Amino acid sequence: MNVSDKFIFRFVAGISIFVLLVVIILNRKVLPAPAISADWLYFFPKLNAILNGTCSVLLVISLYFIRHGQVTWHKRTNILAFVLSSLFLVSYILFHWLAPQTLYGDLDGDGVVSAQELANVGGMRTVYYIVLIPHIILAAIVLPLILMSFYRGLQMDIPKHRKLVRWTFPVWFYVTVSGVIVYMLIQPYYNF
Repeated sequence: MNVSDKFIFRFVAGISIFVLLVVIILNRKVLPAPAISADWLYFFPKLNAILNGTCSVLLVISLYFIRHGQVTWHKRTNILAFVLSSLFLVSYILFHWLAPQTLYGDLDGDGVVSAQELANVGGMRTVYYIVLIPHIILAAIVLPLILMSFYRGLQMDIPKHRKLVRWTFPVWFYVTVSGVIVYMLIQPYYNF
């Protein structure tokens, strides 16, 4: 590993750790959030689902381009997917910092899932967590994979890029698709 690679690896690790800490701190309400209009605030989850869905489509298009030897369009599509994923991250952080916590099945919005509410949602709560838990874990892992894949691709270090992308693509794709599914499952419980 040369000096440039060491610097990039450390930079990617630093950015990834920083982003993870920001998400944890703001999601756990460590910092007080300003009061925001609910009408405006609850647009964020829909925006996040749109951004995730668009990224899913862009990732498939990117795969098509590279399989057909269209490297320039592959790069452009991935850069657009990265920009949209970055916008998603900002929107996600803002929403989870500003909005009260939403619990799956909490129909009355009191912050507690009662026995009656639990009975109403039945097994769907389990389905929600089966999708959500790997989504969260892989979302924490995907950023350094994406950044390193971009670095190798932009450096035209194709063998290392391909090695990374074998992991990056399915993880990134799962995170974007499962993000849309998580939104569709939790959306009825947002307290407007």
